[in-house]
Amino acid sequence: QVQLVESGGGLVQPGESLRLSCAASGSIDSIYTMGWYRQAPGNERELVATITISGSTNYAVSVKDRFTISRDSAGKTVYLQMNGLKPEDTAVYYCHAQIRQRLHISSYNDWGQGTQVTVSS
Repeated sequence: QVQLVESGGGLVQPGESLRLSCAASGSIDSIYTMGWYRQAPGNERELVATITISGSTNYAVSVKDRFTISRDSAGKTVYLQMNGLKPEDTAVYYCHAQIRQRLHISSYNDWGQGTQVTVSS
């Protein structure tokens, strides 16, 4: 079994910062791409940022230059540093990982349970 456990959400005022973390644990052989997605009420889930196993990153236009995605050296924890938060960043943020488990040939997509980020004055 594999688990993705997120932390770091909360309520902040516009302009403030938050750091989200997502740690993967369990019978893992490799984690390829990791990333963050978000879903606001009434909206579809959208990509925020991704990072590959080699460290290449990709950002949504709306967060570029404000958010930074990174991974730890073991490659099993992904972070999202969010600076200059705006009310429109309010959403549930989900961690995503493309995982290959031990003794498995193919990879699959896994999701965390989500963490609420609310930006309001």
